Amino acid sequence: MKKTIIPLLLVACMMSMPATAQTNVQKSSNIFAPVFSPEIPASVTLCGEKIDLDRADMYEAFDRELTAMAYTHGTTMLIIKRANRYFPELSELLKKYDMPQDLLYLACIESSLNPRAYSPAKAAGFWQFIPSAAKEYGLEVNDEVDERYNIEKATAAAARYLKKAYARYGDWPSAMASYNGGMARISGALDKQGADTSLDLYLAEETTRYPYRVMAMKTIFENPRAYGFRLRSDQLYQPRKYKTVEVSGPVASWPEWAAAHGISYAQLREDNPWIRSLKLTNKTGKTYKVRIAESSSLSRSKAGFKTFNPKWTTD
Repeated sequence: MKKTIIPLLLVACMMSMPATAQTNVQKSSNIFAPVFSPEIPASVTLCGEKIDLDRADMYEAFDRELTAMAYTHGTTMLIIKRANRYFPELSELLKKYDMPQDLLYLACIESSLNPRAYSPAKAAGFWQFIPSAAKEYGLEVNDEVDERYNIEKATAAAARYLKKAYARYGDWPSAMASYNGGMARISGALDKQGADTSLDLYLAEETTRYPYRVMAMKTIFENPRAYGFRLRSDQLYQPRKYKTVEVSGPVASWPEWAAAHGISYAQLREDNPWIRSLKLTNKTGKTYKVRIAESSSLSRSKAGFKTFNPKWTTD
């Protein structure tokens, strides 16, 4: 049985104490909560590929990411809660594009499943496309519309990229590394370093770590309780049900449009983060699908509690 991870709250409290107080506390042998290193499996499976962790450098790389995630309690717990809302739709979209379900964890790494995620490199949305890559993969990005924040279209774009990368490299760790570092960089490094997979490359640290971060996230999601996470089903964020309204012309005022459809502008933007302005010019007559949440989805008591994966909860 795996040891439970214990929070480091007492250690944090100690660090804020005066030196004399720390000395007095340290005299007590029972004051510290034990801190356990996570158990590292002999191997992990990623997108159906078995990855052996016996090699020392791979073991240590995986251990680094699993330890960091296990002890970054707030962030990891929020990702699990958000996953219950977004995984049902993301999972179906990945099935639609015949992509492995483990790519759900890549989205977790990219954005922490924050629908408003925006990086210093100007990458946006669940799948963190930069503007140039977004446009290359068919996403509209301008001052009024940014489809990097459209869960359906951005997932389709990410699937196209990853399918192309996998076809090039033939293994998922390399495809994932290219999602972080770019295909040109990974292909060039494979040629120059005489390697067959990104796991054998010497790369920028962030790119080297990237596949291991995905593996570690999957490992925690498969059994959160083994790493100290205790959640009930009523603490998970719930999926929303929507009706869809098609808009094929200009919208002079999104706040007025929202009011006419019985919701606030804030609710409109929350469920349609691809809307980036108070208006929509739409000179080309493009059709946009606007989501309007059903009222029952906006109430915890009415929405009920469904769990995407029973392993995530203790009830």
